[in-house]
Formats: sequence, C-alpha cells, structure tokens
Amino acid sequence: MKHTRFFTQLAAALASVAMLSAPVKAAEYPTKQIELVVSYAAGGGTDLVARAYADAINKHLPKSVGVVNKPGGSGALGLTEVARARPDGYKIAMGVVEMTTLPSLGMGRFSIDDFAPIARLNAEPSAITVQADAPWKTYEEFMAYAKANPGKVRIGNSGTGAIWHLAAAALEQKTGVKFNHVPFDGAAPAVAALLGGHIEAVAVSPAEVVAQVQAGKLKSLVVMGDARAKGFEQVPTLKEKGVDLSIGTWRGIVAPKGTPKEVLEVLKTATKKATDEQGFRDALAKMNLTFAYLDADAFGAAIKKDEAFFSTLIGQLGLKK
Repeated sequence: MKHTRFFTQLAAALASVAMLSAPVKAAEYPTKQIELVVSYAAGGGTDLVARAYADAINKHLPKSVGVVNKPGGSGALGLTEVARARPDGYKIAMGVVEMTTLPSLGMGRFSIDDFAPIARLNAEPSAITVQADAPWKTYEEFMAYAKANPGKVRIGNSGTGAIWHLAAAALEQKTGVKFNHVPFDGAAPAVAALLGGHIEAVAVSPAEVVAQVQAGKLKSLVVMGDARAKGFEQVPTLKEKGVDLSIGTWRGIVAPKGTPKEVLEVLKTATKKATDEQGFRDALAKMNLTFAYLDADAFGAAIKKDEAFFSTLIGQLGLKK
C-alpha cells in the first residue's frame, strides 16, 4: 500500500515537472517582455531598423519588444549571446549579414544553423563617403590618391570582419589600392570619427550618412549596388565606373535554433502584420532605409546563398581562418 502511494506521488511529481518543462504554447506566448538584441552601437542602421520594428510589432503582441544594444567583436558578441540563449522566444536578434561572414573569419562561435529565420526587413548597399571639404571631388580622384599613397587613406568600418570592412577590402581587391582599415563598434561611431577628421572615409550604407550628407558635412562618392540608391541618385555605382562589385548588408529577425514552432509562428505572424503597416515602411523611408521584406523561408534561402558567397570572397581576400 505504501509502495502504491509512493509511486502515485512520484508519478504526480514527474507529471508536474513535465508540465513545467513543456514547450511554450502559442496561447501563452509572450507573457513577458521580449529582448531584441542589436549587435552594434545605437544610432547605426541596424539599430534604427530594430527600433522601427519594435515600435511597429508592439501593436501586435500582448507584451512589448525591447531593443538592447550589445556591440562588440564586429557583431559577434550579440549574435553569440542569442545563439546560446534559451530557445523560448524571449531573446531574439537583429539578424545581420555578419552571421554569414564572422564564422569564416574565425570570429564567431556560431553558424547560420544556430538561428531560426523569422523575416528579413531591410537591405542596403555600401557607399564610400568622405568629408564634404575633402580634396577629392569624385570617386576617380579618391582612388587615384589611394593608389598613389598605399595605406594612407584611413577608411572606417563597423568592425573587423563586418560587412563594411569586407566591402572596402573587396574594393581593394578589385582595384589594387591599399587602404588603412579602422574598425569601430558600428557604423555610427565610424561616421562620428569621419566627421571629427580622425579618418578619411567610411564604407557604410547611404542611410547611415544621409543626415550628414544632407547637412553638407559629408559627401558620398560611389555606391556599391546594382543601381543608384534612393536619395543618392546623383551618386554613381561602382559598375558605372567599370568595377564589377556589388556588396551590401541586410537586416532581419532571427531566433535561437530550437525555438518552438508555435512561438516562431507567433513572431512570424506579428512581424508580417508589423511590416505591412504603412507606418513601419514610412519610418524606414524617413531614415533612407530600404524596405526589403522576405518571409522566413525566403530569408533562410538568402542567408545560405550569402554564406556561400562570402565564404568564397573571404578566402579570395586571404582573410579566412
């Protein structure tokens, strides 16, 4: 009789434990704030997209999404934290193109397989930007000076191995010039350094310099896209200058691998509703950021394609670990 009572109590206890450890159901998620990790400093393009997204999605979830900046390691710090986070939907990340580059550089202890894609939100090309009163009025003048003075032109980026570093390095490879690459914890600090005269140029997106360009403090010389950038129609592309190079970034939402399907569906549905809002699209347009939505499946395919492309590029540049 005692044994029967013991086993009955044990079964009840095990059932309680199982209930506590059971996957979170969609109806129960979210019950607390969701942390959206941005792997770069506040003020850069990734941070701006994240905050616009949080404002929009908060209208479609019972609990808020809060943006947390965790810069460092060219984005590796924040991405690694999310890759290792409990897969319960309460810590997600702004997925960035560096997800596909840092592992090949030996700078990230994660792979693209450690993340579950939710949606891509934005995509931007790189652009070479200098001070408005710089001695170079055109891309040709800038590159002629760089070629004649190897290593003298300091060009800022969002971190060693980050996309803007690779953009400038790829330009070196294509043209034979030699820059002095200066890393920062995001595009915003790099642009601030350019404004302060501490470097000669940056290789960041047009959106990350648009305010300073419009204010007459900076000028963009060339865009590394397939077409001229919106708002920068007067700035030629590299391809127009005879350089076959198109390189840029993208930003989207990812969760840790293993996040329950039900939770992912909640995030996917709410994200689609948020991105369908004209207010979200207007917010990006106001910041000169390009709306480029892809659903989870298309986003996942794009991530795999970029991983293959950048793995090859990094090998060609001699940067692969």
